[in-house]
Amino acid sequence: MTDEGDTTGRAAAHSALRHVGGFVLAGGSAFLVDVGTLEALRGVGVPPLIGRLLSISVAMVVSWMINRSVTFAVPGPPSFREFLHFAAVAWISSAVNYSVFAAILFARPETAAVAAIVVATAIAMIVSYLGMRLGVFRQRT
Repeated sequence: MTDEGDTTGRAAAHSALRHVGGFVLAGGSAFLVDVGTLEALRGVGVPPLIGRLLSISVAMVVSWMINRSVTFAVPGPPSFREFLHFAAVAWISSAVNYSVFAAILFARPETAAVAAIVVATAIAMIVSYLGMRLGVFRQRT
C-alpha cells in the first residue's frame, strides 16, 4: 500500500527532474544543432555571419520542440503563435545574456571572459525558463 504523501512527493520530484532534464536537453541539443548547422553551411561556402543567423534559427526550432514536448509536456499540437512567443523569450534571454556579460566586463575589466559568460548564462537561463514556464508554456485552464 502506498502512502498518498509519498506518491505526491515522487510525482513532484519527477516533474522537477523532467523540467531540469528537459531544459538541459533542449539547450544542449540546440547548441549542437547551432554548431553543426553553422559548420555545414560554412562547408558549402556560406559566410559565418550569415550562416549563424540560419543556424540560430534552426537551433531555436529544435529547442522549442524539445521544451514543449519534454520540459513542459504540452498537450496538443504546436502553433505558430506559440513559436513566436517562444522566439520572443529566446531573444529576450539572449539580450539579457549579452547585457549581463557586457556589464560585468565594463564594471570589472579584469574579469575573465569565461567567468562573465558563466554568470551571464546562468542569469539568462533563469529568465528563459521563467519566460517559458510562466508565458509560453503556461497551462491555460
